[in-house]
Amino acid sequence: MFFFIIRRVLSTIPVLLIVAVIVFLMLRLTPGDPAASLVGNNGSSADIANIRASLGLDQPLPVQFYKWAVQVFQGDLGESYYMKRPVTQLIAQRIGPTLSLSFLTLVVTIALAVPLGVIAAWRHGGWLDRALMGFSVVGFSIPSFVIGYLLIWMIALHWQLLPVQGYAPIAQGLGKWLSHLVLPAITLSIIYLALIARVTRASVAEALSEDYIRTARSKGISELRVLTRHALANAAVPIITVIGIGIGLLIGGVVVTETVYAIPGLGQLTVDAVLSRDFPLIQGITLFFSFVYVLINLLVDLSYVILDPRIRY
Repeated sequence: MFFFIIRRVLSTIPVLLIVAVIVFLMLRLTPGDPAASLVGNNGSSADIANIRASLGLDQPLPVQFYKWAVQVFQGDLGESYYMKRPVTQLIAQRIGPTLSLSFLTLVVTIALAVPLGVIAAWRHGGWLDRALMGFSVVGFSIPSFVIGYLLIWMIALHWQLLPVQGYAPIAQGLGKWLSHLVLPAITLSIIYLALIARVTRASVAEALSEDYIRTARSKGISELRVLTRHALANAAVPIITVIGIGIGLLIGGVVVTETVYAIPGLGQLTVDAVLSRDFPLIQGITLFFSFVYVLINLLVDLSYVILDPRIRY
């Protein structure tokens, strides 16, 4: 196990390197010039050239990448072109709302999706099963920003039950913290919930057809225990896998959802950085999200041993 963890941790280095190269090249090969944006409409060609030189954008791409990569390996993600502050500091300031939204979304999603999937598999072909399948289709079809605007119109504006936009730290009170995150969490969890519930249904339905389930029922074990201790326990590996894979959907959804609800998190920071072509900030946020995704996948792999003792590395 120890050597497996070491190998997986080391394997993140080439993954992050590939991500860094792709992001670096995509930013510099797409149209647009950060120097021109900084100068504004009244800037001259000489002003743009001076700013490009001060930012190092006039150097060859390999030289630019080498200097940036050396900084990254030293723990320095550079300085934002527009905010004139270290990228690590900006990420640290904005990570709180994003972590809060992601955590609440995961809790809501797993608390709803897993029981719904188990019950749908148990009542295979019933009304709940058909409703779940229909919800999955709807959840995958409607973009998250559309759901967000519908919830804002109905719950926040029409019924005036929750705040429309903004974020309140948990230090200001649990109720205020939750009131600002309920709508974004529901918006973000729709697609994620549909995915996990559908996989849970399929995995548990397959487990319920196995011989050990019939044996457990023949022993007089209660149906609830059969579903939780036998069927769900043996179907946990694919469920945990899809939860880990779904983190990618969660990361992508955070960017859109925070923009819709004006939450000052990493998603909103990403949008601002892209619109202003702030190369260091975009690169830093992308590397951070990539590292989180790789870390989640590592934790998912390690959880297999706990969930299924037959798995050995």
